[in-house]
Amino acid sequence: MTTHTLVRTVYRLSRVDPTPEAMLDVFDAALLDRRAADVHFPDVFGVPAVYVTCGMESDEATWCAPMARTTGIRVTESVRRTAAVLLLAVDGTVYGIGCDQGYRLIPDHLKDKRFGLSFVIRQMDPAAIRGAVSRSLGQARTDISLVPGGAPVPLLGIREHSRVIRSLGGYLDDLPLTRSRYTSGKAVSAQGGCGLKVALGIEPEALLSDLRTIATICREDVPHPELEFVDRIAPVDDPSTLDALERALDNRLGLSSDGRISVSVPFEQYEAYEAATAYLTRINSSEARCSDGFDLDYVLERARLAPPGRRVTVLREGTVTLARDGWAKEADALAVTSALSWLEAEVSLGSRRFFLLEGEWYEAGAAYVEECRATIATLLARPPSVTMPAWPSDEPEGAYNDRVPDERPGWLCLDTENISNPLRRKDRIEICDLLTPDDTLVLVKRAGGSGPLSHLFGQARVAVELTQEVARTRQELSAKVSRLSGGKRHLPEDFTPRRVVLAVQLKNGKELTADSLFGFSQITAAQTVKALTARGVTVELVGIPTGDTEPPLRPLPGPVCAGGRRTGRRATLH
Repeated sequence: MTTHTLVRTVYRLSRVDPTPEAMLDVFDAALLDRRAADVHFPDVFGVPAVYVTCGMESDEATWCAPMARTTGIRVTESVRRTAAVLLLAVDGTVYGIGCDQGYRLIPDHLKDKRFGLSFVIRQMDPAAIRGAVSRSLGQARTDISLVPGGAPVPLLGIREHSRVIRSLGGYLDDLPLTRSRYTSGKAVSAQGGCGLKVALGIEPEALLSDLRTIATICREDVPHPELEFVDRIAPVDDPSTLDALERALDNRLGLSSDGRISVSVPFEQYEAYEAATAYLTRINSSEARCSDGFDLDYVLERARLAPPGRRVTVLREGTVTLARDGWAKEADALAVTSALSWLEAEVSLGSRRFFLLEGEWYEAGAAYVEECRATIATLLARPPSVTMPAWPSDEPEGAYNDRVPDERPGWLCLDTENISNPLRRKDRIEICDLLTPDDTLVLVKRAGGSGPLSHLFGQARVAVELTQEVARTRQELSAKVSRLSGGKRHLPEDFTPRRVVLAVQLKNGKELTADSLFGFSQITAAQTVKALTARGVTVELVGIPTGDTEPPLRPLPGPVCAGGRRTGRRATLH
């Protein structure tokens, strides 16, 4: 059977002119000479192209000598690694495709770090994400989530304003790539980070068509609403801010270590990091220091010795080579990286906080407000799974909850039907106000301020966490449902909620919208949604209509007594 496509990783290069001469200058000429590389200029594409191929050979693998000492048996095995890179200038943009070790021939600083992500957030199905890699600002921490069968974005726990998404993998929506034409009805997968790993056409015309399609999608399409958060945390690009940050970091590098600069493994080098047992660090020196791990103290010492104004530069130009062992030759090197890409640092400019991550600067909290607003807007925009009966403004909450099952057959009122608190048995906890026929937890609240809503959101988190984590809670809830329903409802003893509905009525009679929801409540609601969706629970926020034909009469003013309550008709001052 003829194969029409091949899974490849393609990079988009920045600051490279679309000419053969400029594309050839991308490569380290001395490195190509050492590897006896062959340079070709294919003419089958009809666009400027450069094709570089080479091999890396060693007469004896590095493990041979030490294993001879261990076993007393001398065995000699040679090593050969290959590398190839194809650079194509398509419509003024240069793309690079590496084969085997070829991607390492492309300098990292020329790779557009967000190219692959830019594509997948526009084409990937947000309900079928198979993997994600994110970095937490200020924590030198990387989180890797893998769900081979695919899962919705919230379940991976990656949507957060302080995380930089480095990679997303999953299934693509229908798109006109070569692979789609030959696999009708089958899901096409991709992984996007710095590069884009996806099946591309093998024939010249098919490959060019695929690259043009990808470019059009990145340029013209908008991200999926559930994936647009990836673009909210972007590197700082203001030149004056970047200059100030570089100066501040340069000054800090001249001081003794104070713990504010830490080690963080570059995302692109995780496979090499797992395999490496030797690190060869060369910074402002002709000699490399060999260590069995990344030596932060040595790196900072070398930077400190550089003259002011040059410290960041020597780290950016310095290299860290990851190798399988200390005897490794060039053919055995796993990766060659910039020393600066291993450092994470925090720098403040006035009240603003910034973090250096893999050689790029990010501002802490820059997307916090936008993320909260977007979470609430998305929450309210979704069609609700339930509709709530009208709740007249003069009806108490308990009476309303008692009445709902009369208007919603199959619903069960659990208001005030509390269960024991596993942390303090004398206390009681309310799991929900209402339970729908599909076992959705519905929590009801009328609120004239943020306080009642904070209680509501807190109750939702406690209810979910207790039912997921505490067996006795599940057992008591199941027994209570059976008793209150007269044996007509049977909640499994291992029940955990899959959906929570937060049903809210604002006391001022306003419709529940992102603008009418109290500011503090927008923050707590966003935090609640984030926490519960990470636990696999769908959260809905719905408004409850009053059903009033006219606004309720306001209490008449009367003399104010101590504590803010008026005498006569009851009113509370806010």
